Amino acid sequence: MEWFYNLYGWQQALIATTFTWAMTALGALPVFFCKSVGKNAFSFMMSSAAGIMLASTFFSLLMPALETGVEYSYLVLTGGFLLGGILIILTDIVTGKLNFFTGNAKKKSCAVMCIAVTIHNIPEGMAIGVAFGALAAGNGMGAVAAIMLAVGIGIQNFPEGMCVAFPLRANGMGRCKSFIIGQLSGAVEIVAGVLGALTVTFASGLLPWALSFSAGAMIAVVCSELIPESFSGSKVKATAGVIFGFALMMILDVAFG
Repeated sequence: MEWFYNLYGWQQALIATTFTWAMTALGALPVFFCKSVGKNAFSFMMSSAAGIMLASTFFSLLMPALETGVEYSYLVLTGGFLLGGILIILTDIVTGKLNFFTGNAKKKSCAVMCIAVTIHNIPEGMAIGVAFGALAAGNGMGAVAAIMLAVGIGIQNFPEGMCVAFPLRANGMGRCKSFIIGQLSGAVEIVAGVLGALTVTFASGLLPWALSFSAGAMIAVVCSELIPESFSGSKVKATAGVIFGFALMMILDVAFG
């Protein structure tokens, strides 16, 4: 792994977000073989990803932002966090009011899901980019924390690929087209990740803002998407998944971060 640590921050972010995109594609891949996925497995994957991302928000984003020692850190962190959360809230409002496919509720639902997942992937990719940009700049989190953040988002992207591809397939779209659209929803993370890394590398003063912004966006995504989806099935399995994901991230971050 030494070769990876010696790369520039944007190169690390490029590799990490390529992994998260690949996980999206992997999630969309079963559309070639079936039209649905087991609800319990889906619920545990989503809740585990929620736990990992919740822990990442605190240990990998907010704490490193605080440790940058910026003046009036409480205002910077609060402001960045609120802006990130507001972005996701506004995204939900806009996608919820789309008037595409009027008169066809199923097709409209599919379109909204595709757009919502794609837009939500932008701050997630940015969070990965900011993490590796901060790592390369010698500020904030450790290498393990940055890698685990990418792993957590990648785990979440697996069922997201299903969320996009399977409804399209169920509504009559061809297997290939459903897969292509499903995996493309994760491709935006690559662009967002590289831009996020370059931003904090060449404008280090933005680092606490970028970290806290990413934290606010991730919390909003977890609360608006992952938690409701995972708890729509078995409450016990979903709760176990959240605890498992959070504990896993916390142990790795504290032990190796």
